[in-house]
Amino acid sequence: MALTKRDKAIIADLQRFRVMSRDDIAEIHFKGLKRPQESANNVLLRLVRDGHIQRSTAFVPYVYFCADSNMKKNSQKIPHYLEIVKVYKEILSAGPVEQFIVEPKYRKGLAEPDAFFIYQRTPFFLECQRTFYTEKMIEEKLSRYIALYESGLIAEEPWQPSGKVVFPYILIISDTRYALNQQYPFRVFQATSFLSFLRSLKQPQQSQQSVYSDIKVAGARLKLRDPQGGTSWTD
Repeated sequence: MALTKRDKAIIADLQRFRVMSRDDIAEIHFKGLKRPQESANNVLLRLVRDGHIQRSTAFVPYVYFCADSNMKKNSQKIPHYLEIVKVYKEILSAGPVEQFIVEPKYRKGLAEPDAFFIYQRTPFFLECQRTFYTEKMIEEKLSRYIALYESGLIAEEPWQPSGKVVFPYILIISDTRYALNQQYPFRVFQATSFLSFLRSLKQPQQSQQSVYSDIKVAGARLKLRDPQGGTSWTD
């Protein structure tokens, strides 16, 4: 049987995200159907049977990989990749995503983001921190973003607007708030989820006025205006 347009989209997402659960695939690719999970099961079973994708039964719901994946079926990395998919789904629920690249690669010694994405013309680097990191570890991670900033590589990216260079905002998704005292040449945001981050922009708490007074959501475009850098936290 020839691959359908949906089959190809599922395979492309498995190549992009490395691994996805049945429920992730159902929510993204079978949304609007009467029984999305049942429909996803039928399609995924066929794709596994025909050798187009791989499956692991070590998780519930089952998780799926592209056909040439070398990831172990019980890899400890799987929950982390599923968290990245979770954030992606949150962003989709809020609006269209112009780009979403998992683990973009730069030079050795520079930042290794979990993802790069553009939401409403605003570029972000995503860090999903669901495991415990000390503040020193986070500071070391952010120091590699400083190295990336100073390398000038971001100026060469094809998504850069004409006439100026923009460095993406750093969005750390974590249940832990890190005390980041260092000043950075870019904005660093901390939130428990992408949707909580968006809510904080639209309805800042009184105690956060000094942090968010320069951040506005206007119409269809997200505007975060702060040339001096800094860090922010939202619940």
